[in-house]
Amino acid sequence: MNVPEIESDLGIEVYASRSVGIGGRIRFLPEDFKVEEILIDGSKASFQSDVSKVSGWGRHLLCVLVKKNWDTLIATKKVADLLGINSDRVHIAGIKDKKALTAQHISISGVPPEKISVIKIKNMMVNPVRFVDEKLSPHLLFGNRFQILIRALEHDKPKVEERIEKTRAELENVGGMPNFFGHQRFGTTRPITHLIGYYILRRDFGKAVFTYLSKVSGLERPDSREARQHLSETGDFESAVNYFPERLIYERLMLKHLAKYPRDFLGAFRRLPLRLRRLFVQAYQSFLFNRFLSERIKQGIPLSEPQVGDFAIDLDELGLPTGRYFMATVENLSTISKKLDERKARIAVPLIGFKQNVSQGIQGGIEQEILEKENMSPCDFRISEMPEVSSPGGLRSILTPILDLRSKEACEDSLSPNRLMVELGFTLHKSSYATILLREFMKPTSIVEAGF
Repeated sequence: MNVPEIESDLGIEVYASRSVGIGGRIRFLPEDFKVEEILIDGSKASFQSDVSKVSGWGRHLLCVLVKKNWDTLIATKKVADLLGINSDRVHIAGIKDKKALTAQHISISGVPPEKISVIKIKNMMVNPVRFVDEKLSPHLLFGNRFQILIRALEHDKPKVEERIEKTRAELENVGGMPNFFGHQRFGTTRPITHLIGYYILRRDFGKAVFTYLSKVSGLERPDSREARQHLSETGDFESAVNYFPERLIYERLMLKHLAKYPRDFLGAFRRLPLRLRRLFVQAYQSFLFNRFLSERIKQGIPLSEPQVGDFAIDLDELGLPTGRYFMATVENLSTISKKLDERKARIAVPLIGFKQNVSQGIQGGIEQEILEKENMSPCDFRISEMPEVSSPGGLRSILTPILDLRSKEACEDSLSPNRLMVELGFTLHKSSYATILLREFMKPTSIVEAGF
């Protein structure tokens, strides 16, 4: 079954299920895509705010940030600006979708609860919850609960529900869903973050800067496209400051620097938040991972049966991957298979970095061939010119469980005459993407038209 070209460009080249999709569209409205964050202690960020008295003790104020149509990094910067503090005092456990209604935790250092009342922003709400000793970080995140409406379904109710059930059964037989990095990892309207990462790793910082600033996407607003196109043709950073739209905050930060120092491409990147700078290299790692996993599936190598040379990673009591891993050998293959059957471990594939090399065996051959085609090696991920974005790499499970998957009865779509809609609810572990599960059920011919 063919996948859309945009997905192939991101390394997502296959489906795990063979059943025909239901089609449809997501994110017709932001409220159609709801996300509620869950921490490892069971705390759930809810859309329904509890205005009870803030409890606990600690240096950090834990809050719930509810937002609609806001980029997470821009939203937290806006919160910091209104509080009059540096943005590095606002911490998150994970980035959430922009075109969605999301509830997530943030921690704010050294701010009393009463000061939160100054945060009045359209489509955003911040509610203090309690004081904590530890600031938020990804290791405190369990996952996310999703409630997603798929609209504009052209098939009748029995066919929609039959196809959903077939796909569900196929994924259950696979052992979960392929743990591809989703479309958001690479940019939804301009899927280019991995390209920027590639040029950074090749030490072509000028090409990386121009890709970020001037590569045009047909999915952007017309004024953004025109600004990027004009910059691409002129290379004039100083004048670009005047015509780049105000909403392109990060681009304008880079342009203001380049207007003064036209050849200081490294300095321009350092105008961006550190987490965004790191995201470029991480996006390229994600692209490689997607290609590694796609090729494994293409070659028919099982995702839940270890092969000699595979990495396997231990799971904790919550089913989340730990830092403990081992490689499958002829001697320990049966032991690893037993751990996988007992859901105490999962097969993992490398996120290539300066400390993380390829697998061995069949999977290792796949990875090495792809790296050679990309003209890339693990040592390239140590970047002396920009050490703060260097990446040691790591391992990522190739399957992730689908928890509490439920589908409501298909019904009439009030926004699309003579069409149906259906709601899917499910929970995914951290770092797993709802769109990767949705694509299995929908099998979209165009991810743009499907709302991805």
